[in-house]
Amino acid sequence: MKEKTYLKGILALALVSVLLSSSQLSAQQRGRGIGGDWLLKAEFDGRPFEFILSFSRDQEGNRTGYRISGFGGLSELKNLQIDAGKLSFAYDRRNRDGDTNTSTFSGTIQGGQLSGTLSSDRGDYEIKGARMPRVPRAVGNWEMTYTVGDREITSTLIIKADAEGELTADWPSERLTHTVTGLTYERGNLTFKRASKMDDRQWESTFKGTLRGNKISGAFSSDRGEMQVAGTRIGGALIGTWMLETTSERGTRKQRLVVNPDMSGLYGATPVKVIKFEDDKVSFKVVREFGDRTFEMDFAGKLTEGKLTGELASDRFSQQITGTKVVRNFRRRGGR
Repeated sequence: MKEKTYLKGILALALVSVLLSSSQLSAQQRGRGIGGDWLLKAEFDGRPFEFILSFSRDQEGNRTGYRISGFGGLSELKNLQIDAGKLSFAYDRRNRDGDTNTSTFSGTIQGGQLSGTLSSDRGDYEIKGARMPRVPRAVGNWEMTYTVGDREITSTLIIKADAEGELTADWPSERLTHTVTGLTYERGNLTFKRASKMDDRQWESTFKGTLRGNKISGAFSSDRGEMQVAGTRIGGALIGTWMLETTSERGTRKQRLVVNPDMSGLYGATPVKVIKFEDDKVSFKVVREFGDRTFEMDFAGKLTEGKLTGELASDRFSQQITGTKVVRNFRRRGGR
């Protein structure tokens, strides 16, 4: 009897293992887990270079992708195939003479790693890379508004993330001292505790709310009662992904600008430390390094009526830039 029970247990575990393996394989076949940006590295003529592969879905839910570099701009991936961890695609690139050449990639993507061979008229190159970490959605500066008595008060909640994605927050104030602890954000739900002090008076409160896009709604609760709070992300109109068109004497190219919730960003494949946004004015600096040389470009522009326009200039050349924000609101399949 014990042997039969034991055998049944073994068979049950084996069945669970098969089902899990089948589920994981099915997920890979459908291309799940690939969405986001991947930083790829390779060498060309002994020189290292980097570019980004960005995967997402269009408004119809179809898988799309782009190759994004610094000077080369943005190229849409063609014949994108993802099957059981295998990845292949092609893209066209335009050289300085205006000629268009096609490159192809064949490799694997699994466990947060992407590797394979990139082939073009320049030869074959081995490339390797990994998924780039995302800045948590809750990160940023939030203008928090609430009412005390007859007074409407506006304060700033500053949420930051460390290299591991752990969240911390500050609530600066001129008259009071606030200490925020235990901040968590999961599936749109934001919670934290706040210890407050003014002179010799101290009290604690707990915030529970929801985060949707660039808005926070919730309430503080304490032994004093409940206080409703509404928050708006500072810089929310600029934060997101922008598809750019750059025009110079060399012609017109496509490029991408990503503005993170903490107002850092990516111009093409180049990190941008700080993006300034005040009123409708936008500015940032792009710094690229080539060996022991540094190349700098400054962007100055404005955001009006949902359009980003401006000029990216250096001491050698300038580019006129126009941009449109990407809105990902595709229709879910199966009506879900």
